[in-house]
Amino acid sequence: MKVAFIGDIVGRPGREMLQKHLHKIRAEYKLDLVIANYENASHGFGLTQKNCKELLSYGVDVMTGGNHSWDKKEIFELYKTKPLIRPINYPDSSPGKGLIEIEIHGTTVAIINVMGNYTMPMCDNPFIKVDKVVDELKNRAINHIIVDIHAEATSEKIAMMHILKDRISALIGTHTHVGTDDLSIIDGCCYLSDVGLTGCRDGVIGMDKEIPIGRFMTSIGGHYNIPKKCQTILQVVIFELDGEGQTTTAQKLKIYDNDETIKFEARMESY
Repeated sequence: MKVAFIGDIVGRPGREMLQKHLHKIRAEYKLDLVIANYENASHGFGLTQKNCKELLSYGVDVMTGGNHSWDKKEIFELYKTKPLIRPINYPDSSPGKGLIEIEIHGTTVAIINVMGNYTMPMCDNPFIKVDKVVDELKNRAINHIIVDIHAEATSEKIAMMHILKDRISALIGTHTHVGTDDLSIIDGCCYLSDVGLTGCRDGVIGMDKEIPIGRFMTSIGGHYNIPKKCQTILQVVIFELDGEGQTTTAQKLKIYDNDETIKFEARMESY
């Protein structure tokens, strides 16, 4: 089973990169499942119904969220009909759910979305919550488990990896919009601290650079905007799972707007 995971899609530039490349990537790598993070997909904040339909039409199968999941309130209705999840450690009374199960070639695959603690909205303890949910899935003989950990601190992501690595297929980080270079297969678990954004690469975390720079120089904030023109990138992790749900191979692709592509393979580790 081949799976692709795309990090934070930021605004129109990110969506356009998926439109241009995703169908080709699906065909070339014979992908069975594509997961993408939606929380910045509409104007940089949240997801609209229009953009949800758009991303699904490009070849995304399941979308995960984060701290901006609620920014467009129309998403509440989308949770009822579309393959969208939000962090599982939000209160149970919040709209949507944090876990989705899908069937691929007769195998159940569980995708979990969880949000970290540092600088994030107050929610349930992510470590205790996911530890319990993974145990429940394993007790039901579900071994193909993929987790999007949406968190600021790499320490939280690495700690979550140590907690879960022997029981899940992959733990992929999102949120910072800055890709890390630690793609590894650790005891059969694909791990990456952060995929990095898909969108503008020449601003600040996918946004126009003027407001962030002004904030750092003057301590006066403003509304972050997506540039109308920018240099773009698509970042995706592709990994293969065996029948037991363990990752056997993994690589990351960085595709630039001039079609230059950089690939690197995961390092095999055992901790």
